[in-house]
Amino acid sequence: MKGITVDLGPQSYPIYVESNSLKLIGKLAKDHKLGRKVAIITDVNVAKYYREDVESCLQDEEFQVLGFIFPAGEQTKSLKMADYLYEKLIEANFDRNSVIISLGGGVIGDLAGFVAATFMRGITFVQIPTTLLAQTDSSVGGKVGINHRLAKNLVGAFHQPKFVLIDPQVLKTLPQREIWSGLAEIVKYALISDPEFFDFLEDTLGELVLLKNMDDVEMVIEHCCSIKANVVNQDEKESGLRRILNLGHTFGHAFETLTDYAVLRHGEAVALGMRGIAWLCKENQLLDEDEYNRIDNLLQRLRLPETVPDFNPKDVLKKIYHDKKVIDGVLNLVLLEGIGKPVIRNDIQEDTILSTLEFLRKQILVKNLSSRRLKP
Repeated sequence: MKGITVDLGPQSYPIYVESNSLKLIGKLAKDHKLGRKVAIITDVNVAKYYREDVESCLQDEEFQVLGFIFPAGEQTKSLKMADYLYEKLIEANFDRNSVIISLGGGVIGDLAGFVAATFMRGITFVQIPTTLLAQTDSSVGGKVGINHRLAKNLVGAFHQPKFVLIDPQVLKTLPQREIWSGLAEIVKYALISDPEFFDFLEDTLGELVLLKNMDDVEMVIEHCCSIKANVVNQDEKESGLRRILNLGHTFGHAFETLTDYAVLRHGEAVALGMRGIAWLCKENQLLDEDEYNRIDNLLQRLRLPETVPDFNPKDVLKKIYHDKKVIDGVLNLVLLEGIGKPVIRNDIQEDTILSTLEFLRKQILVKNLSSRRLKP
């Protein structure tokens, strides 16, 4: 199989993107000379569709497989669940040659990767992402971690996988809300890198969410993975360029934390965050009115839940200052000077951020009011 290469010297690895490739996991594991003891970590939603097939493919190649099934949702990305896995891996005599395979979305990938990064000071890790968000973003680049009650992703590591296996066909078993969530990250990639890709998304968003043309879906996944691989190649540990991948995330993570990770999907929170950033950029003359309207119109097409809890902007601001993008008390924000023109700024004042959060609050209140009116 041909793959997109994340070029990190001795830690380089391929990203395989191919329809119906899930059945090749056993052969790939053998070709990559993985250790014989394998732990598959998944969640209850993914397990009912793909766990048995993946286990069988590995067992056919004489791998010893241990399976773990977790509840779906951000609450699984916790120190409690990581500790449970440590205990079970120790009891099963896993060693430094053993392997952890993540079979699931971003939550499972982050949890599995975090355990792989920290068990025995680091063991081999494979990503098999099954959501659009994970296939286009979180499975690539080696960021792994767990949530803390005070902040998202503040406890983690950089631990690159041995390889990433992406089968776009598995997206057909996802609820549409998960597709919308993934599309938010895809829009992010267009905003930070590629005006022509943004044009394409404006024209095809409705078809992409319905998975009407799987060739287009596969192309979009490959394109996002290529963009991210190029960024990671230049800045593996987010000391500079890689920060542009956080567009919308500083606000988004704060919204997720304030709602206990139980209301908004990650992509939904990021979409909300990107709307705020676009408005902030327009108000500060970084974006012209036409580009702002194009960005906001596309982001509004990414569906949020019918109702989103109201919030106090000052509460969100407090959470923002717990974000890992805050360095020496200074907040680094990814802004836009145009579509495909990200810029990192550390001079945005608190009153500007509060004004932006108030804008988002009003948007949420309007949406909540509209959804209530639509109810019989």
